[in-house]
Amino acid sequence: MDWKSFVDRFDSMTCILFVEKGPNGGCGAVRIVTGSDKYLDSLALAVGGVDMDSDKKAEFVPNSEYTRYIPKDLNFEDVCYRSAVLGQPIHNCVRASRYPFDIMAFFQPLQSDDERLRYCAYTQVLLPKSDDNLLELNISQETAMEVINTCIRLREDKPFPEIMQAVIEDIRVICAADYCSILLVDESQRKCSDLAQAWAPGSDLAWVEKTPDGDDFYDLVESWRDTMAGSFCLVIRDANDMKYIRERNPKWYRSLLSANVEHLVLYPLIHREQFLGYIMAVNFDTENTQHIKDTLELTTYFIAAEIANNRYIDQLKTLNRTDILTGTLNRNTMNTRVSALSESEDGAPCRMGDVFADMNNLKYVNDRQGHMAGDLLLKNAAMILQSTFVGDEVYRACGDEFLILLGDTDEADMLEKIADIKRKSELFENVSFSAGCCPLTDARDIRKALSEADARMYADKEIFYRLNPAMKRK
Repeated sequence: MDWKSFVDRFDSMTCILFVEKGPNGGCGAVRIVTGSDKYLDSLALAVGGVDMDSDKKAEFVPNSEYTRYIPKDLNFEDVCYRSAVLGQPIHNCVRASRYPFDIMAFFQPLQSDDERLRYCAYTQVLLPKSDDNLLELNISQETAMEVINTCIRLREDKPFPEIMQAVIEDIRVICAADYCSILLVDESQRKCSDLAQAWAPGSDLAWVEKTPDGDDFYDLVESWRDTMAGSFCLVIRDANDMKYIRERNPKWYRSLLSANVEHLVLYPLIHREQFLGYIMAVNFDTENTQHIKDTLELTTYFIAAEIANNRYIDQLKTLNRTDILTGTLNRNTMNTRVSALSESEDGAPCRMGDVFADMNNLKYVNDRQGHMAGDLLLKNAAMILQSTFVGDEVYRACGDEFLILLGDTDEADMLEKIADIKRKSELFENVSFSAGCCPLTDARDIRKALSEADARMYADKEIFYRLNPAMKRK
């Protein structure tokens, strides 16, 4: 068969692949027999195919393993095996992060007289990256219904963590897995956190019972992306796949072995190019691998969108409560808090206290050095207060005045902290506080206590201006 003449008839980029059957009937080497000129030119775009700064393209060697041109990809090998060996026509969308585009891929099985070698034709169409490309996936009715059910759950009127817990429970059942989880990754803080986890009864997966924090765990999770080598997911079905993990990531391999992990499917959670974390299923039903992959590929899209939306709402709530310049709580939040305390029915027996801390020289600095210097002064003042009143509520009450509400305190403790902020302010140029405090034992008396603390603060300020008349406000 003249495969070159055959593939050159295709307008789209097309090649002929053959798959060697492994000793146990599984997938052996996957080789590119030949390709159309357009396909061979496309190899220049593949990672590792050519030096992109050079005009010289990588030389194509007929019947060479595909890994000569692109990184090893277990998902690609699986699709080649299903098409060439199992005789399945396959159409899917490849969303690999290593490419600046999506790939619409078509695999068509071809007849072969050699029992050991099986062939398929592979055609690819490059598409601009878009979430809409997911809609082109050829999925079963069963998969579609499970994805729809997930979307319905995501719109339930329940707390977000409760919704995600129900979703991951459903996914565990779909995968028939020992364990499933949604793991969030904060790259800026180098931290991981479990949003939701689900175990099968009797699961003995020791590693998932540990709290996923600390640098060691984050470093391990960070290594997963390199192990995936830009693929849209990672699926470990058998010992051959586990061998790939052992070669690419020995530390993770040892962790999986020690935790009795035999099978794993791992999907990154990405929304609008923002990496959020992973969804995983451990020791899943490998007889149902393709259905699980199809289901997770779509559900991760919707789950990632919901996580990103929830983060956005949380950020809006934070902005609504926070003073943008200083990072303290803002005046609106302070008023709401004071009203809630003063109107509480039971009076909430407590040992509370409040401190008013007013900057002595903000106007002086603004007038002489400009408002940028004044803003820096406010930031430094807020930093001093937050580092002193750790765990307490620090509010920016107005331009140069801060209010701190303390719990479980007394007057001696507040006076000691006021002395502390005055000592710390000496380490910063121009930062100076006048302050007053008042303890209370009934939250309903908060307004009276605030008035008393305010009066004491102004008495302290009078002392400051007598000692520093040049800074007196006019």
